[in-house]
Amino acid sequence: MLALPNRFPAFSADAPEVQGRGLYAKSRAQGICEVIVESREHTGGFHNFPLERVSRYIELLGERSAELGSKPFVKQVVPFKNKGTAVGVSMTHPHSQVYALPFVPRRVEREIASARKYQARHGRNLFEAIHERELRDKTRMVYRNAGFSLFAPFFAMWPYEMHVYSSKPIRGLADLDKESALMLADIIRVGTATYEKLLGPDYAYMMIFHQAPSKGAYSGYRLHVEFYSPQMGRGRTKYAAGIEWGAGTFTYDGVIEERAADLREASAEVIQGMKHLGRSCPEAYLRFERRSAAFHSRLRRILPNSSISTPTN
Repeated sequence: MLALPNRFPAFSADAPEVQGRGLYAKSRAQGICEVIVESREHTGGFHNFPLERVSRYIELLGERSAELGSKPFVKQVVPFKNKGTAVGVSMTHPHSQVYALPFVPRRVEREIASARKYQARHGRNLFEAIHERELRDKTRMVYRNAGFSLFAPFFAMWPYEMHVYSSKPIRGLADLDKESALMLADIIRVGTATYEKLLGPDYAYMMIFHQAPSKGAYSGYRLHVEFYSPQMGRGRTKYAAGIEWGAGTFTYDGVIEERAADLREASAEVIQGMKHLGRSCPEAYLRFERRSAAFHSRLRRILPNSSISTPTN
């Protein structure tokens, strides 16, 4: 496992100076792009690799984040992985990428602003509040271990979107100790195995590590990982189209708790055949199912002539 310079970088340390002001302002594309080679084998996903190898992968991302983030022109380090032709992957050898950016991405800026606003209004950390709510509700939880939780977020955009939150106040990958790296590796292995079980062998996803910017004080920010898959199931794809790109508004096709139940069921099955450090949460769906059935029963009494069907497991 090693980090290599990207042969076709979007940013480079020696990017040329540019000129352009006013309406069409320009800025120098100074940054660093690297490729993380995950394995000697030409095929396979994280769940096919030993747990210790994936833990080393997490540690390597932390090392690269620390080194690249120390560069004076780098403001944010973003490790990510794209898998599958549905998200445009052309090189099939298992790999990830690391972008060291000369700016803080808008997505991270919004997270920081939201966290600060929530802290000012409620006196507590936003990321911790989200994690605690997911643990309490349980109906969107997929898998947990001693350090991290994998869940389908209440505010998901993609059909089978999953997020990973830590039980500790960790700002970035470089802050992980060996035990935490091992626990995060376990979560990632289970998450990718769950996708393969649920979506089929040609499953596609994007995995993005969100961490605090490299420069400045961001004590309220928390490391988290976001998984997006464009698939709605085997052979079915959700396309971001007019309303998503044209209006910046993502609609969610379904009920997130029901999709979380699909993910839980798949995770409970895959961990039976792999080394794992946590547990799935299939019992949570039974509670959701009972509440959902009761809701539909009440709705039928209110609207007796409607064609409402009660969901079944």
